Amino acid sequence: MHSQNVGKLDFGKKLTKHIDNGKVSAVLSFLVKDRECVHVRTGHPGKKISSKEGGAMKVSRFCLVFLTVLVALCVVTLISSDTFAQAKKVRKVVVATDATWPPMEMVDASKKIVGFDIDFMNAVAKEAGFQVEYRNTAWDGIFGGLEAKKYDAIISSVTITEERQKKYDFSEPYVNVGQILVIPKAAKNVKALADLKGKKVGAQIGTTGAFEIKKVQGVELKTYDEIGLAFEDMAAGRIDGVVCDEPTAAHFALQRAEYKAKFSIAGQPFTEESYGVVVQKGDKELVDLLNKGIRAAKAKKIDEQLKKKWLR
Repeated sequence: MHSQNVGKLDFGKKLTKHIDNGKVSAVLSFLVKDRECVHVRTGHPGKKISSKEGGAMKVSRFCLVFLTVLVALCVVTLISSDTFAQAKKVRKVVVATDATWPPMEMVDASKKIVGFDIDFMNAVAKEAGFQVEYRNTAWDGIFGGLEAKKYDAIISSVTITEERQKKYDFSEPYVNVGQILVIPKAAKNVKALADLKGKKVGAQIGTTGAFEIKKVQGVELKTYDEIGLAFEDMAAGRIDGVVCDEPTAAHFALQRAEYKAKFSIAGQPFTEESYGVVVQKGDKELVDLLNKGIRAAKAKKIDEQLKKKWLR
């Protein structure tokens, strides 16, 4: 009995050492080499097994059971460790948005950031396998914050332009829109910006709408920190038009109860624009990750589903 117990202890110490090192291959190698433990004596038919041989068989059987349990535990531990390691590798991408641009990005009654861009980015994150965290950031400082590395990316109805591409990198386009003019319903014979010469037209500061107004000689540009303030001014008669993208124009002129009886959309969109996610110059890894998610989301027609939800 004493010799058997010593054998068990020596074997256990050897195997534990290999398992502690986390190497399944080492454990298997050990099993093959330690023949004293794994060799089972069967004897010849009809031959009486000696007490010494019987003891060896008992030890061998114990070893086999012990090995089976420990190897199983070892494999499960390694699989669990690998799964945990993969979970730890999930990247968190911090994304800034100016949530004052409905229906693309806005704050709802429960103070939650919602909109087309938010839903689409959530889909992109799911498809590409990363976590996303949003930060509501004023438009006039949103690009500066990216340059200062306060966040990783911007999704905020940002038009991809040559000027912006000189300073930042963009994902592939995720939606196409155009700028359009909104006017009071009382205005007569106004079909385009050129028909408002000598008058004031509002737009959010630093947007494509503001750039387009500047191009028209004789039209005075008035800029606002938030597009909603421009519509408030037009409702009060302080300006004669507002330029913004189609979804936002439709939201204020056709859907908002306080404005739909006062405003109308003039003419057709006069620009063709593509929105993209903005990242720091040279961040190819993040651009590739975003593009992977955008392609997968579009392949599943998620963008079309969200257009029906938010832009119709």
